Amino acid sequence: METLKEKTAKGLFWGGMNNGVQQLLGLAFGIILGRLLDPSDYGMTAMLAVFSVIANELQSSGFKTGLINLKSPRYEDYNAVFWFNILAGVVIYVILWFAAPLIADYYHQPKLIPLSRYVFLGFVFSSFGMAQSAYMTKQMQIKQIAKSGMTATLTSSLISVTMAALGFGYWALATQYLAYIAVNTLLLWYFSPWRPSFPRSEECGVRSENSLFSPLKKIFPFSFKIMLSAIFTQLNANVMNLLLGRYYGETNTGHYNQAYQWSSKGYLLVQNMLKQVDQTVLVGLHDERERQLQVLRKMMRFTAFIAFPLLFALAMVSHEFIVLAIGEKWAFSASLLPCLCLCGAFMPLSTLLTDAVISHQRSDIYLWSTVALGVLQIVLMVSLWRQGIYVMVIAYTLLNIGWMFVWHVFVRRLMGYRLLAFLKDIVPFALAAAGVMVVTYFLTEFIVDSLLFTDDYLKLWVLLLSRVIMATALYLIVMRVAGAVILKECLAFIKKSTVNRKL
Repeated sequence: METLKEKTAKGLFWGGMNNGVQQLLGLAFGIILGRLLDPSDYGMTAMLAVFSVIANELQSSGFKTGLINLKSPRYEDYNAVFWFNILAGVVIYVILWFAAPLIADYYHQPKLIPLSRYVFLGFVFSSFGMAQSAYMTKQMQIKQIAKSGMTATLTSSLISVTMAALGFGYWALATQYLAYIAVNTLLLWYFSPWRPSFPRSEECGVRSENSLFSPLKKIFPFSFKIMLSAIFTQLNANVMNLLLGRYYGETNTGHYNQAYQWSSKGYLLVQNMLKQVDQTVLVGLHDERERQLQVLRKMMRFTAFIAFPLLFALAMVSHEFIVLAIGEKWAFSASLLPCLCLCGAFMPLSTLLTDAVISHQRSDIYLWSTVALGVLQIVLMVSLWRQGIYVMVIAYTLLNIGWMFVWHVFVRRLMGYRLLAFLKDIVPFALAAAGVMVVTYFLTEFIVDSLLFTDDYLKLWVLLLSRVIMATALYLIVMRVAGAVILKECLAFIKKSTVNRKL
């Protein structure tokens, strides 16, 4: 019988494996697509992102999170969520089909009408896998979820690259999105033992329909707040695309979206790894407050240990990486990337704090705090759009970093997580990572300049590789010298996993 610690460690391992492979595949295929496609192609799909994600949240209605946060969900609970998701997905798609001309008119881009109707099929496909995903997450079947995600990423990426090479432009990106959802949903069905059912024909009628959806009543008060919170979260993440697409056109939107996508690959690598286990673990420890806080703090240190060096390093090599990977045509994206990486370094920490709030069944706090952040961010971005993209990105970054401390206030009230303890858990890693990057940047700059390269691209390659190698080595040395416990635990787990596989 596995202990909670072992289940959590395995969940983190497979969550990390899943996200690591997906981000590496995203890196490789993102480079190929970046070279094959133009900024305007990315801008076209980015302008539709906000509508897709909001529709997806309406379709799921927070019921997946609601199921995960039930201590012992029944078959009827999963079944009700499954059928509701499908019904909601179809209805919302029909509404958006007729709303497509209005979306195109907002952006002054008629080509968005057929593209949006194609892209919006994604949340219809995903509606068939919501209950399956919730069931597998609740059962800590992270390995199977990882296999589904990795296979879907590889398949959809191959399809999109093939289409881009054949000249399909932004349709390649749209198809990549749809193919990922379709393949992932099919594989969730393959791995999950849970299957839905529908009332028998002789039972059909108003009464049986009420019976089918009646389990949603106990989940709805919680999940409804999660749904509204998720909508504002997605609006927060996509407000820049929404405004840039209208006022700056698809090319500038594409440049911003490219920078945002690369920064998000970094922080989602950490964030999604934790998100597959954190709520399940914290909910399971709800009656053990002291132990629950200890687990949260360990997760926080683990997150900071990885997120800060990863995102700070990406910020340091942003110019070299973007120019070498996808070309000079994306130089403007490279100038936006460092600021977005700084913001991204704090995103997994904020997400961990919000999941701690949700695990205490306080979806009301999650809702109103997210709404407040969303309203403040929208007002700020609307008031600053005339100042230019750089000012908007800086304001977006500072606001989201600052809001992390708002989330901490609520976690302190619910779990007794004091500010000093929170800072002790994250600041040492932030300072160590920042210090390492500063030393690495100036040292490599001095060394490479002294070599007097005549080939600019060779110089960029040397800078990129030397900075990545030096920063990694210095950070691990600093952690080792400082006696970081989280480093020892990570190394011990890797060693144990290697031994077990050999046996």
